[in-house]
Amino acid sequence: MGSRIVSRRDLEFQLFEVLDVESLLKRPRFAQHSRETMLAAVDTALAIAEEKFAPHNRKADEHEPTFHGGRVHLIPEVKEALEAYIAAGFLAAGEDFDKGGMQLPTTVRGACQAIFAAANVSTTAYVSLTVGNAALLTAFASSEQKERYLKHLLSGRFFGTMALTEPQAGSSLSDILTTATPNPDGSYSLRGTKIFISAGDHDLAENIVHLVLAKIPGSPPGVKGISLFIVPKYRVNADGTLGPANDVTLAGLFHKMGYRGTVSTQLSFGEKGECRAELVGQPNQGLTYMFHMMNGARIGVGLGAVMIGYTSYLHALDYARERPQGRPLSAKDPLRPQVPIVQHADVRRMLLACKSYVEGGLALCLYAARLDDELDTATSPDARREAELLLSLLTPLVKAWPSQYCLLASDLAIQVYGGYGYTREYPVEQFYRDNRLNPIHEGTNGIQALDLLGRKALGGGGKALELLVRAIWPDIEAAGREETLRAFGAELGQATERLIATTRRLGEAAMRDVERGLANASVYLEAMGHVMVAWMWLRQAVAATRALGSAGGADADFYRGKLAACRYFFRWELPRIGPQLALLDSLDSTCLETQPAWL
Repeated sequence: MGSRIVSRRDLEFQLFEVLDVESLLKRPRFAQHSRETMLAAVDTALAIAEEKFAPHNRKADEHEPTFHGGRVHLIPEVKEALEAYIAAGFLAAGEDFDKGGMQLPTTVRGACQAIFAAANVSTTAYVSLTVGNAALLTAFASSEQKERYLKHLLSGRFFGTMALTEPQAGSSLSDILTTATPNPDGSYSLRGTKIFISAGDHDLAENIVHLVLAKIPGSPPGVKGISLFIVPKYRVNADGTLGPANDVTLAGLFHKMGYRGTVSTQLSFGEKGECRAELVGQPNQGLTYMFHMMNGARIGVGLGAVMIGYTSYLHALDYARERPQGRPLSAKDPLRPQVPIVQHADVRRMLLACKSYVEGGLALCLYAARLDDELDTATSPDARREAELLLSLLTPLVKAWPSQYCLLASDLAIQVYGGYGYTREYPVEQFYRDNRLNPIHEGTNGIQALDLLGRKALGGGGKALELLVRAIWPDIEAAGREETLRAFGAELGQATERLIATTRRLGEAAMRDVERGLANASVYLEAMGHVMVAWMWLRQAVAATRALGSAGGADADFYRGKLAACRYFFRWELPRIGPQLALLDSLDSTCLETQPAWL
């Protein structure tokens, strides 16, 4: 029996046979790496995840953080796991060698982070937020701020958060009330309340660096008046030593359905008037800066959703292979031995659905990571710009589609277990609870849908969609050269053309009436997500078909499994978009016109 965290064979296939990360080694930044060093990073991540992260996943769920004695208490295994993660270099895995980093491609780092998320998403959240915090400061902080904070974040001495949400302002950030008043010394006095701040208080590091959205008095109304501030829990002196507490008070903990190991906090800033903040970049540009971290976090949420679904699938698969129950429908003799439930067609249906969602979702997330590598290291400015545009288009999909369908994989895993799956004695009920947060996390799926349709697909004169079609078409042509895949390639081509036609119709409608044009954006996101994942499956199927001719044994079974999952997705899943696109084309206004009093 292999790992129940992730299929290592699948990761190797995705990285090298589908995404061709070895081609990145021709670029100066990655020239010192090899296939062996990249796989060594993956194997190290899997070893640490198996030894340090997975064993306390259930314990962290059963013993969630508590607040007493003036501080937050976590089970000790969380800190032990994070220390192992940091010691192995994963916190700074993307940084320069001379800064103590590994200079790993983003695609490989994504595969490593996927492993940790599958093993224990709650513990992984602390370092994921810190990596995102550091990336934002790398992009926008001053040299003095980088010297004061960045190296400590990348070493694990400090951890980081982002603090956006307020009691009266969730997704509507234009309504935040937190204020930052300028001081004569160039600092700001911050005052306000933030809620649902993951990793907002703990003793896992010496300090916590909060990135906080606030408004400077006199700034323009709405989102145009939002600025971004560094607010440490403890003030930091110029030499990196810690000063006094910075008037950041833990007001309470939230108790969640899942993700219980990640402390979720309400923070009060400036209750005593002594909270000092540092402006990042220019005033009134805070939301632009924060999107750098938010977009990374959204991709991280999608990846986390995939990997919780992935481990759900692997647990259900092993259970189905081991659990005897019933007999084949053609077996009339009750004295014949029972067969493992994996022998039943309906159980295989559920497992195929899970496999198609999680391995397709992982391919989508890693494709986004590969675009990030293009954005950073492609040899021409045009290639970098195109990668940035494509990544921007796909980000809401990467967040939302796995949050819906890999949650469904966790749901199906419970169904495979039957009654046992619904009990706490088996792990899949926790996986479902953990995964249920992801459709809400980092902007609800409905918000992602509006972003996808209203800004990304219809914005910029449709340039992003044109690039997407250009990216898809070579894979359709490659499938056309394989007799067994030709029909799937044709189906993807037709689905893509129909999606583009529907997008144009919705764009025309939105120009006349924006409310009606965007009213069914969630349906659009789901349909486009299915087209994208069908594309990911076609890419995998082409690679599997080419490799199958010379494969034998377990490798042959692996490739046939890929082809079976591709077939399932094209036969069972992609046809769903037909009614969805028809609904969108009709500009149905049922939801728009239903009055609140009728509900």
